[in-house]
Amino acid sequence: MSANGQNRHARTTRLARKLAVAGTGAAVLALPLIGATSASAATPATAPAAATAATAATTYPDNLDGWIRESLDIMEQHGIPGTYEGIHRNIMRESSGNPLAINNWDINAINGTPSKGLLQVIAPTFQAYHVPGTSWDPYDPVANITAACNYAADRYGSMDNVFSAY
Repeated sequence: MSANGQNRHARTTRLARKLAVAGTGAAVLALPLIGATSASAATPATAPAAATAATAATTYPDNLDGWIRESLDIMEQHGIPGTYEGIHRNIMRESSGNPLAINNWDINAINGTPSKGLLQVIAPTFQAYHVPGTSWDPYDPVANITAACNYAADRYGSMDNVFSAY
């Protein structure tokens, strides 16, 4: 596991201790983002070694701002579109910024695959759209954001295009 991966794992573990979240009302919106998967998952290109090294040298704050900024850097390396504003808007709607949010009551949960993390991604979607270089933990903030943005890019053109009338 990379140093960044170990740091994200450690902060996810710390967050788990701080926040005992059994469910969240913030995930009331069952957007296609969380419930749909694509038979043809986007396969991002491998990042150039220089770009990967540059990101590894960057330090990000261990908060929502840092997670979004780190995700944006990884997304840029893989050609995944999205903006800070679009990601932040969707995170606030889906989880209120809680990386340990889980929806245990909607149709996805009833079917055995609850929506998890900052952008409320179900396991099959997370696995299909996982971006290399990020954690396989759906509660890892950077991995969750990056996978959700990869899915949104494939499905809607960008996370910026995901919105709700609610």
